[in-house]
Amino acid sequence: MSSWGQKMMLDSNSVSMHLIDSVHDWILFVLAIVISVVFSWMSSLYLSGFTINRFLLSHETLEVVWSLTPLLLLGGLMGPSLSSLYSSDDSSSPAMTLKVTGNQWFWSYEYPDLPLESHSSYMSPLWDLGGGFRNLEVDNSTVLPSGTPVRVIVSSEDVAHSWAVPSLGVKMDAIPGRLNEVSLYSGKCGVMYGQCSEICGSLHSFMPVKLEVVSIQSFLKLLN
Repeated sequence: MSSWGQKMMLDSNSVSMHLIDSVHDWILFVLAIVISVVFSWMSSLYLSGFTINRFLLSHETLEVVWSLTPLLLLGGLMGPSLSSLYSSDDSSSPAMTLKVTGNQWFWSYEYPDLPLESHSSYMSPLWDLGGGFRNLEVDNSTVLPSGTPVRVIVSSEDVAHSWAVPSLGVKMDAIPGRLNEVSLYSGKCGVMYGQCSEICGSLHSFMPVKLEVVSIQSFLKLLN
């Protein structure tokens, strides 16, 4: 859950989010080194009384350096970024499937291969919140087992939506007439919140997502 004044990302609750967090930290590390080196170099030139040659027309060595350096930096960032990107699309051997359908302005959930009833999830009104979070609580939360690879199929009944759960590193567009899928794996039990991340009309801000990740034993009790 995000908090007021928070500067960094949410605590990762999935493998995908952990990879995204690692890539983010790696990029910040590279940027800090580049900025420090350039700033130190420019400061030393200024303090040493270096003057710019206004009549310099070409400098092949300098041109090679400022062309190759960004190329090498971007190449070093490409590997971790692609690894994080493709890990979220790997749904080759899921243990279960969750189908999510966006509607104006609520979410519908189905378990195609499990004997669980499908349900719709509407935002809870203020008078029913109790001690819950405003604009994040729902009347029917969706239950998933921890430590289980889940394939999430996302679509829409009307306009474009986007099903997003930041702490799980998941954000998938819900497009009418199209099935998009993303893999989800959470090794921790708990409650994860998200929202619609695509402007879909006047009540776009009131389409929360609430997932309850429980132990496998508790999830099996629901099946029985």
